[in-house]
Amino acid sequence: MTASFVTRTHWRWLFWLTALAVLVLSLLPPSPHLPDTGWDKSNHLLAFAVLAVLGLRSYPGSRGPLLAGLLAYGGLIEGLQSLTPDRFAEWADLLADAAGLLLGWGLATAWSRWRSTG
Repeated sequence: MTASFVTRTHWRWLFWLTALAVLVLSLLPPSPHLPDTGWDKSNHLLAFAVLAVLGLRSYPGSRGPLLAGLLAYGGLIEGLQSLTPDRFAEWADLLADAAGLLLGWGLATAWSRWRSTG
């Protein structure tokens, strides 16, 4: 077992556990005890930036499909929220998800370039 295989496996576990946590937190009734940035749109931006960074570390050769899949995941979450009594779907949330994906892609790209020059 090589070190890179173990590292990639860890990134993948972290990615999928984070994706599950985002889903659960998105569907739970709002509560002051849940993690929160203080603004709903920044919650979306942060969650999807983290998912993008983790996903790009986990699946480095799949940038386009990964980011498109994460945007679809955001759409799925919005659809599921519309079925709950305490949440509702908003296009602005999906836009914040997309902005988070762009931020995460930019951070992952900058990190990769910085590591390759150092």
